[in-house]
Amino acid sequence: MKVRRRARAVVLQVLYELDFTDHEAKAALEGRFEDRPLPDAAESFARSLALGVQTYRTYLDSVVGDLAPEWPIDQIAAVDRNVLRIAIYELLFEPEIPPKVAINEAVELAKMFGSESSPRFVNGVLGSLVSRDRVKLRQMLKVPV
Repeated sequence: MKVRRRARAVVLQVLYELDFTDHEAKAALEGRFEDRPLPDAAESFARSLALGVQTYRTYLDSVVGDLAPEWPIDQIAAVDRNVLRIAIYELLFEPEIPPKVAINEAVELAKMFGSESSPRFVNGVLGSLVSRDRVKLRQMLKVPV
């Protein structure tokens, strides 16, 4: 598995853990890094991604709600919900990551950790997000700085 995908998988596991416990994000990350060491650059990427998603979690959940209004955020499977949080964070807050890469990585995580229908669901939600111009999208969604 590619090193950045491994980093995203660690972030997904941490976010999943945080959904069901009262653990601190930094402590959960450290525990994962002890279990699954990553190269320094990948660890730094994972830290930034996990803390970014946690910082903007409420906002990311509102974006998911706008994109999939028939699915309340608490009714989306935990894996799918966190895969979407990661990918939407990358799409909106990490302009150096190409949209195709963010979507592909999200679909791959959904295949690895989600249900049989997860990849299609994740791809559909993210596809509707990126079908819009990224700059206009950031303005429309009032992406916090």
